[in-house]
Amino acid sequence: MISIVIPLFNEQNSLEELSQKIKETLEKSQLGSFEVLFVDDGSTDQSWEVVEQICKADGRFKGLRFRRNFGKAAGLSAGFRQAKGRYVITMDADLQDDPSEIPRLIEKLESGFDCVSGWKQTRYDPWHKRYPSLVFNGILRRATKLDLHDFNCGLKAYRREALNEIDLYGEMHRFIPVLVSTRGYRVAELAVQHHPRVHGVSKYGIERILKGFLDLFTVVFLTRFRYRPQHLLGGIGFMACGTAGTLLVILSLLWILSRTLDGWTPINLHERPIFYLTIILFIAGLQFLSTGLLAELVVANANRRLAAYSIRDTINTNDEDL
Repeated sequence: MISIVIPLFNEQNSLEELSQKIKETLEKSQLGSFEVLFVDDGSTDQSWEVVEQICKADGRFKGLRFRRNFGKAAGLSAGFRQAKGRYVITMDADLQDDPSEIPRLIEKLESGFDCVSGWKQTRYDPWHKRYPSLVFNGILRRATKLDLHDFNCGLKAYRREALNEIDLYGEMHRFIPVLVSTRGYRVAELAVQHHPRVHGVSKYGIERILKGFLDLFTVVFLTRFRYRPQHLLGGIGFMACGTAGTLLVILSLLWILSRTLDGWTPINLHERPIFYLTIILFIAGLQFLSTGLLAELVVANANRRLAAYSIRDTINTNDEDL
């Protein structure tokens, strides 16, 4: 079975047409059975009523409705929990993602990849969304070492086992390819069609850029230092303490020389701003080191729901013991 997860918020005018296009595409492609999960993220228009009509007319369509707006990551997470398909497709509900791309995404998965991310080469969005997105994607490529052009594209395809190993929260939905890649799954990119928005309005404003950069720091930390936080925090602490120690040695030598050599004006350290900078650096370094140790204790003693490894294949083993 193929599961298609569609989070939505105030998209009442697009849902009927979108559901019809999905049915036509999948029935024509003969990919097998499918299900479509609409996740209504607390819509305030008639979106849920439209979802109810679609689901009553065709049992392959299912709906989930949140009590309020929780965000796209929560919508995808709820959809992933309910999805039963071997392959899971995500797409937006605004008709800008083209359902006719689904067979190509499945074909790419079956060629040996675990995640296929869409790439809107020709993008029909206003400039104030396109250009910041280009900058963000460039920084994200460099920071995560994952060579994708469009992390924000809502049209993506996954193997079920890849999604089972990630936890979504906050605004992490745009980083799913990064999260599965760090678990050892193979990620590919596929150029897809993108259409101009016909109904409704975009749900994202300028605050999306700030949130994206803040989440980027979180993702880099989680993917590189989740199970070894002291390597980052302790490293910063050692650098701060080392710098403070070096400055203290230099200041001490200057203080001694100024009082032993003729012609030198005696130096009073408490009158020098750099002396107080040295104290601040040393205290900050100790705080980073202690925070790193506490983080290591949390990691070591926490009841981990997600293992620190990901197994690809087994031979003659009991999977329940892994």
